Amino acid sequence: MSAQPDHAPVTPYAPAPGAPAELLAQLRASTRAERWVPAFEQEWAAALEESRRTFSLAHLYEVVQVWQARVASAPAVDAFLASGRDDTGFVDLEDIRSRRR
Repeated sequence: MSAQPDHAPVTPYAPAPGAPAELLAQLRASTRAERWVPAFEQEWAAALEESRRTFSLAHLYEVVQVWQARVASAPAVDAFLASGRDDTGFVDLEDIRSRRR
């Protein structure tokens, strides 16, 4: 009998070391750069502070993963908006965020 577990543990998502810099470059080149770059930088700074406090990279990884998903989904969002489909039933996240401030 082996002392090894019979299943492989799930490893957390870990971006490549250069992923945050590459992501920031993509954001700066985006048509949404005016809004997205400051938002990313703010989230990154908060995650960096949390990382320093907790000695965990989880928040930094999460910020990168969320922003990579936003960048990847942006063309689909643009296509949907350009299609003229009725989106009145959807929640406006920007509106919700502005109400919190």
